[in-house]
Amino acid sequence: MATRLDAATPAVGGEQSELQKLARQHLWMHFTRMSAYEDHEMPIIVRGDGCYVYDQHGKRYLDGLSALFCVNAGHGRTEIGEAAAKQVAELAFFTNWSYAHPRAIELAARVANLAPGDLNRVFFTSGGSEAVESALKLCRNYHRLNGDGQRYKLIAREIAYHGTTLGALSATGIPGLRAPFEPLTPGGCHVPNTNSYRWPEDRDPLWAADEIEHRILFEGPETVSCVILEPVQNAGGCFTPPDGYFQRVREICDRYGVLLISDEVICSWGRLGEWFGAQRYDYQPDLITTAKGLTSAYVPMGAVIVSDRVAEPFMEDTRMFSHGITFGGHPVAAAVAMANLDIFEREDLCGHVREKEDEFRSMLEALRELPIVGDVRGAGFFQAIELVKDQETKESFNAEESETLLRGFLSGALYDHGLICRADDRGDPVIQLSPPLIADTPEFEEIDRILRSVLTEAWERVVKH
Repeated sequence: MATRLDAATPAVGGEQSELQKLARQHLWMHFTRMSAYEDHEMPIIVRGDGCYVYDQHGKRYLDGLSALFCVNAGHGRTEIGEAAAKQVAELAFFTNWSYAHPRAIELAARVANLAPGDLNRVFFTSGGSEAVESALKLCRNYHRLNGDGQRYKLIAREIAYHGTTLGALSATGIPGLRAPFEPLTPGGCHVPNTNSYRWPEDRDPLWAADEIEHRILFEGPETVSCVILEPVQNAGGCFTPPDGYFQRVREICDRYGVLLISDEVICSWGRLGEWFGAQRYDYQPDLITTAKGLTSAYVPMGAVIVSDRVAEPFMEDTRMFSHGITFGGHPVAAAVAMANLDIFEREDLCGHVREKEDEFRSMLEALRELPIVGDVRGAGFFQAIELVKDQETKESFNAEESETLLRGFLSGALYDHGLICRADDRGDPVIQLSPPLIADTPEFEEIDRILRSVLTEAWERVVKH
């Protein structure tokens, strides 16, 4: 989200680089308070290598967020660039609108082979929001073809992030992101998430799953198109599902004829130690949305992976899915994805995450000895630390305190110490860590050293003060 790096980037003064001048005049950064850089330099990252990136001044940073949960294979994989160059020489671009080309065909087959169950059809997009938008439209269209055209509502979880296009934003459950653009595409309904940190001790672990059934019944099952859930919810700080949660959700969806979308824009391609998060938690969705790690973000690409059952009505007679994206299945992007997956298989990156997950998590769990650390949660190389004012009572920070803690100190201090991660308060204040899947003991130790130092200082300067 928006950051202010007062403590990390130099104040504007003297001669500025040409890049700084041009950025200040022309670049509009995403989810960024642009006024934060009126009197401070913009952080400009110019090079990447493995788990590290470098700024314009040559300073090195551990990329503890994989840029944005997406550079899964790590930075600087020149073979991926070579695959792109080879594809440019062969066929730089052709559309998938009524035409096909070899790389899109090969990639679709490879993705379908890795996906769970009968998810055998792949509809390519340019990124995650487009994948979610496409999946929501596909679900509505599917029901309409089956004579259930009144099914247009979707059920998502509170605080969940599913994208920023108007349709995807109707699924996103973060009020601050929705409010500036309302009214949204109609039909978005939200239920509690699986953040059990402050649940009553006697609450049924499957309570949040049953709330989905309650909402379906409240809305009227004949009006509900789909349920969209992340295997591990990103916004709010890596909420994992209780045992049996997704099995219960699958039963509920089947009971009422509702489609289940597993939104895996982050949770696929090894982030949780499996090709797909649905495999980690052993459930079978009707659709999977994916992006980010599919190409390790070397080029933009996303996809909707669809079950045979959902695809079938669109394969009959003169029917079609009346939806398309110019660059969906782009030949260069598909070639990059194939090269990326070659690296995954050759180096067994999913296996590496499974092997190293406990070490990474144990390092983070040890931070509980710091008074500001309330909860540690997540899965694979996708973890979060929730920050509190009081460990015993789990007292959190109000909005003003969160602003001071996160943007007034933590974001800048972590960056200044050479760690890129996410200090965020969509929900309660958290620090999220999602390093490249090649990260190992030395990177974990560096993360530990920086977090201990900065969180200790935060407690002394911000909380106790």
